[in-house]
Amino acid sequence: MTLDRAPVPVSFFSIAVGVLALGNAWRVAERLWHLPHGIADLLTWSGIVLWLALLALYAHKWLHHASDARAELNHPVQSSFAALGPVSSLLAAMALEPHSHPLALAVFALAVTAQLALGLQLYGRMWQGSGKPELITPAIYLPAVAQNFVAGAAAAAFGWPSLGMLFFGAGLFSWLAIESLILSRAALQGPLPEALRPVLGIQLAPAVVGGVTYLAVNGGKPDLFAQILLGYGLYQALLLLRLLPWIARQPFVPSYWAFSFGVAALPTLALRLLASGATGPVEWLAPALFAAANVIIGVLAFKTVALLLQGRLLPAVTAPR
Repeated sequence: MTLDRAPVPVSFFSIAVGVLALGNAWRVAERLWHLPHGIADLLTWSGIVLWLALLALYAHKWLHHASDARAELNHPVQSSFAALGPVSSLLAAMALEPHSHPLALAVFALAVTAQLALGLQLYGRMWQGSGKPELITPAIYLPAVAQNFVAGAAAAAFGWPSLGMLFFGAGLFSWLAIESLILSRAALQGPLPEALRPVLGIQLAPAVVGGVTYLAVNGGKPDLFAQILLGYGLYQALLLLRLLPWIARQPFVPSYWAFSFGVAALPTLALRLLASGATGPVEWLAPALFAAANVIIGVLAFKTVALLLQGRLLPAVTAPR
């Protein structure tokens, strides 16, 4: 028997999502604070390279490890992470739009089609029942909430805010419905196993990703609802800080990238509110949140590279000689 490495999990798309989302935050910060140009581009192109590499690795998985890929899509928790493929593709489409509109539009069209098909398949499966309550985690936000929110922001970026509003509405009410399931699981079931606890980082994302999308489709008005979404996002961030010692009993694994989308979107929402003329607490919150996001995602990247260099990024599997 020999040791081999498992094919790339679909959840690794969270790495590309986190890097691309931090690039978006830097792009707003560069305009707002006249920061040196280049860091946003570096992050964005790094995210695009990661996205392309992960697409290739995931296609290889379907070609050479199809049983593993199917098992992942049928798993009650892992299947939700498949939504990160379309999410990262939509973020990539927005990043590519200033450089090649036809290419970006093609990526957008493919990603929107994929996210609708995948979201309806996975969310519809949940509606059919027979799920185990103890396996409900914030990962279930990804097919119906994350995909629709990012599709809404992408539609607005391509000049279709009315279409973006439809996606925003789908994501918003899915979020409100699903959150009650997650709270019910927390109240009535036992604690999450240590291996699943990093997935709680996704809990930060709906309010702040939704807030970024809302500003994209409403013309950037820093109105009451936009600031309400920021307030709820801040509360979720404080809640995760309170839970961090409990979550961190799980040694670092790539699933900690579940924090990255929300961590990057939180300062992006604050920065966009500030750029749109909002005043008050957001004036000092924005720089603090931006600095924290860079530190957190920097740590995630450092630890991930360390695992890669140690040959431990992917789990080992036993293969026959």
